[in-house]
Amino acid sequence: MRATEAPSNPLANWLAPALALLLVACGGKEPEPVARPVLVVQPGEAGLGVTAYAGEVRAREEPPLGFRIGGKLARRLVDVGDKVVAGQPLAQLDASDVALQLEGSRAQLASADADLALAKAELDRYKSLFDQQLVSKSLYETRQAQYAAAAARTRQARAQASVSGNQAGYAVLRAPRNGVIAQRLVDVGQVVAAGQPVFVIAAEGEREVAIAVPEQQVARFKPGMPLAVELWAQPGRRMPATLREVAPAADPQTRTYAARVSFDGAAAGAEVGQSARVYAQAPGTQSLAVPLSALVEHEGRPVVWVVREVAPASEGHAAKTVVRRAPVKIGPYGEASVPVLEGIAATDWIVAAGAHLLQENQPVRPVDRHDRVVSIAPAATVAAAAADAPARP
Repeated sequence: MRATEAPSNPLANWLAPALALLLVACGGKEPEPVARPVLVVQPGEAGLGVTAYAGEVRAREEPPLGFRIGGKLARRLVDVGDKVVAGQPLAQLDASDVALQLEGSRAQLASADADLALAKAELDRYKSLFDQQLVSKSLYETRQAQYAAAAARTRQARAQASVSGNQAGYAVLRAPRNGVIAQRLVDVGQVVAAGQPVFVIAAEGEREVAIAVPEQQVARFKPGMPLAVELWAQPGRRMPATLREVAPAADPQTRTYAARVSFDGAAAGAEVGQSARVYAQAPGTQSLAVPLSALVEHEGRPVVWVVREVAPASEGHAAKTVVRRAPVKIGPYGEASVPVLEGIAATDWIVAAGAHLLQENQPVRPVDRHDRVVSIAPAATVAAAAADAPARP
């Protein structure tokens, strides 16, 4: 009789290898994390801090135009962007009321002229009788007074007729000078009051750029300071300009100060309404610059990743480098870089790509743009170099 085979135990089949692996793991060390390759660069020189302000080309003189009398707008003869010449009709009111007033004034003038003619005839007749001593002196003086009163009423009626004629002419709004219609503020059918702006005209002549200056920077903007203007339609061409004026009070809504910048708009071919940039240099603000991709946000503050060496190279082992956050103070953004005013040194190596994927103290392998490994100086050496930098000539 054959011996019976022992039944197989599935639990024993995988428990023994698992225990063996656990014993090996407990007896060994946890494997080192693999260093992540990162592209690093050193900060460049940002030069003098330059701040750009968005603006719009405007005319130096932009008077609002309105009717000298009130009424209902009957016709609008121009629109925004139309070029006009001095004396050109721009809009017209419903002139029915002023026409009636003019007709009434002329009728009063005709009546006054008739009364004056009658008073003159009476005066001449009484003068002849008075010379013949057929009437008393008092009657003759009465006729003289009546003639003077009729003459005064005639002058009054003539003046009133002139006023009515002027008001009839005021029903047509005309351009005071050559220019371009910059704004249209009312439309046909609207009732306007005397003096209410209907159009804004950009008069021919000098051109300026209107900008808004934040209140934290307005202190350094003084009339006469040199600036530079770049039209959006002419990128790369910066023209010399001068700050002409700054508003004495901030706008109650935007909390910015309106400023006007003068430049040679005729030479640049600038048209009213074109977009422009105004560049202002801040003296004495030398700073470093890093690529835009190097900047990340941590807890609401801008930071960059700085590569630090924490373990020097030894026999058979490369130097250990990690990344650490460095809070920075930045300036206005540029097209490809951003100036860093505080937080890093010129000798630091900054992670330039993939910064949003890193973690604090993560091991990295720094390489340059040619995929060559970069040698990072120890942190103590970097601190000493930064401390000695101001004392160098």
